[in-house]
This record gives sequence, C-alpha cells and structure tokens, in this order.
Amino acid sequence: MSTILIVDDDIYIGDMLEEILAEEGYKTTRAYSGTEALMYLSSNHPDLILLDLMLPGLSGEELLPLIQEIPVIVVSAKAEVSDKVDLLLGGASDYITKPFHTRELLARIAVCLRTHAQNTEQTGYTPGRITFHRLVLDTDAHIVSSSEADKSASVKLTQTEYAILKLLMENPSQVIPKSRILDKISEDTQDCTESSLKVHISNLRKKLKTIDENDYIESVWGIGFKMREEES
Repeated sequence: MSTILIVDDDIYIGDMLEEILAEEGYKTTRAYSGTEALMYLSSNHPDLILLDLMLPGLSGEELLPLIQEIPVIVVSAKAEVSDKVDLLLGGASDYITKPFHTRELLARIAVCLRTHAQNTEQTGYTPGRITFHRLVLDTDAHIVSSSEADKSASVKLTQTEYAILKLLMENPSQVIPKSRILDKISEDTQDCTESSLKVHISNLRKKLKTIDENDYIESVWGIGFKMREEES
C-alpha cells in the first residue's frame, strides 16, 4: 500500500483528498504547513507527496527543493505556464491546477508512482553504491566502474565530478537544470561555477567512456543535464 503525504492548509481540500485516496486503497498522512511537512519528512519517507504552494511557514516553492527522492505532484490554483515550468524544472514530478477532476488526479498519481517504481528498479541503491545501467558508483571511494564481468576498468573521480554524477544518477529520469546542479553540489564541493560546469561535465564524460563506450550524460539544450535513458 502506497503512502501519500498531503501538504495543504485548506482543511476542506485535505479532507476531500484523504477520502478520495482512501477509497482507492492509498494510505494518507497530513501536514498543514511547509514546516510541519519538513519535520515529518525528517523521519518518514512517503511514496508520493501532494504539495500545495500557498502554505504557512515554509511555502511550497521553498519546501520543494528540500525534498529528495520522493515524487511530488504540485496541486495549486496557480495556472500560469511560467509557474508550472519553474516548478517542474525545480524538481516537481507533475503539476495539476485547482480545481481538478478526481479521475485526472488519480491517473496522475498512478503514473507518478509507476514511473518512480521503474526508476527505482532501473537505478539500484545499496549502501555505498549507486548503479545506473552498467555504471556502478562507489560512494565511499568516489570510483566509478562497469558492472560487466569482462570490464574491470574503473576511474577515480574528482570531488566535483563525483558530486555531479551522484546527483544525476540519483535522479535518472529528471533533467537537472544547471542552477540546481550548482546549488545541490555546493554541499559537497565549492570547486564549480556556472562557467566551469561544462568543463567538469566534459571531463566526466571522457572518464566514463574509458570504462564504457556509452555516452551516459545527455545535454538538454538551454536547461541542463540528465542521464541518458537509452544506451547508445
């Protein structure tokens, strides 16, 4: 049974969502502010989050970048295309505008959960290791290698290269904007600026090609980078 966190300070809408989801067999939990949601997420890991934007405490826009490895569907009255684009590029998995049709919301939830499950299956998480297709990233030694038995080559990554690859491999289906890459990896390294990011990506691609002929990192023009879903 999937658990869905409803983050909305509107009691009527929250009650309605809780009833709809319960009828579909989902387990639900509630948070009435961005701050309360963040506290809940510090010790819990729901399968999906329905996130309103206009919240007391932390707003939905402020909370979204703090959510890791959980699909988020923004449920908001904001209908401007620019708002939707910014939030989708900022990490949201989907966006639905209030008022919404129940069947559409349930369909989006089902698709989101299915896609996340497929990505989790595709990208392996074990202590000290992240895998994507044949790539294996050792998170302790900062070494990347191939899972193929006949390919024993491995390469040591710089701190910046490791931070970039780890972020991309943890979010394999998402296009990560350049600004978000710089923001996220700043926790691990200060040795990356907007002007040097392309150089670090280029060096990382070259290193990956020494252990596997595939070009795993895809450039999305004008936006950022992502892991290539199909091997070349």
